[in-house]
Amino acid sequence: MSAVLSDIAREKGIRYFLICFTDLFGVQRAKLVPAQAIDTMANGAGFAGFAAWLDLTPADPDVLAIPDPNSLFQLPWQPEVAWMPADLYTMDGQPVAQTPRLVLKRVLQQAQDMGYSVRTGVECEYFLLSPDGEQISDRRDRASKPCYDQQSLMRRFDVISQICNAMLELGWGPYQNDHEDANGQFEMNWMYADALVTADRHAFFK
Repeated sequence: MSAVLSDIAREKGIRYFLICFTDLFGVQRAKLVPAQAIDTMANGAGFAGFAAWLDLTPADPDVLAIPDPNSLFQLPWQPEVAWMPADLYTMDGQPVAQTPRLVLKRVLQQAQDMGYSVRTGVECEYFLLSPDGEQISDRRDRASKPCYDQQSLMRRFDVISQICNAMLELGWGPYQNDHEDANGQFEMNWMYADALVTADRHAFFK
């Protein structure tokens, strides 16, 4: 794994890797690792598990986040940085059973054992806010029923198109964007995929 990541870094001009996991509240937790150190970190980046929402205490030992190089994404807007989702293990090599990615993997394995494969799609909804986060970014977006409002959608064209362009570059197959039900709320849709792929993409999108 280490040699592969080193090769990828040299080939693609990656200077830093974000080794990331999702906690029990959906928050993305990460360490930023320089490419020169990825050989070591590919075998597990250490985290104090109690410092994130993982239902752990200070009495529990640290956990190792082992990244999945098959799910590596370069940031389209900052290609010298690559993001990799990770699975959490204890120091003695046991999976941290409650971590969301491993829960999903167990369920998918159960489905596979029954002869099923699972594909999923998501509707990613988000708000565009002012830089201080105190209000929505478009003060004119005040309609009482703003869903699908064309004018509000196009006033935010610059940022929405940038996000969609990044998804196109990643090859996710985005196919529509719209204004959602709340003022300042938007939605993006891309093509469905295997459930773990979609989950990793959703985590990266967040």
